[in-house]
Amino acid sequence: MAILTFPASAVADQIAHARSCSVFLPNWNGPIGSPALILIVGNGVHLRSNGIDGSTTRIVTTAKADPSFAFAQGINPYCDADWMAARAAAFRDLTGQFYTDILGDVQMLIDRGEKTIRLATDGHTIRVFVQRAADYLLGGAYDVPSGLGGTFRVILRDADDISAIVQNEGNCEDFDEMLPYRVPLDALIEIDDRRAA
Repeated sequence: MAILTFPASAVADQIAHARSCSVFLPNWNGPIGSPALILIVGNGVHLRSNGIDGSTTRIVTTAKADPSFAFAQGINPYCDADWMAARAAAFRDLTGQFYTDILGDVQMLIDRGEKTIRLATDGHTIRVFVQRAADYLLGGAYDVPSGLGGTFRVILRDADDISAIVQNEGNCEDFDEMLPYRVPLDALIEIDDRRAA
């Protein structure tokens, strides 16, 4: 999983552009009737408005990017020398356009005063990533999806802003004998959080 970080002010400009338009770029399923953000992986990695205005068609392309788009930190061809290596680290050899459904969540963070917007991606899905390692308690108990349709109860041993090292504890059938393992940071579920695993 990669975490992409964007300047909130640049993303806010793209949202404002999208909301000022009445015509929008279609997605893979056909016409779109509302403002949205599109993530482009190509010549850098950037978020852009899906709006089409009278001054430009703002055609989506992976070959050329407008410097006014919201570029991911470290993956901006206009100012980052090894942007290609950073893009490959996040997306391997994948390029293209991702039609996201994140505008509302991102706007909430901007309204809250966040200076950066972080997105989590595994190369196929894109999610707004809100929490940081400092938001979790080392030694605290959490649940993580088990991959078997349920959850494991774990103790958090270490964390960075992308992943966590956890140790099973309080589970049945010898699962607690597993060695510590790494999970994406956003896989940690507060024990009183009732979201589905």
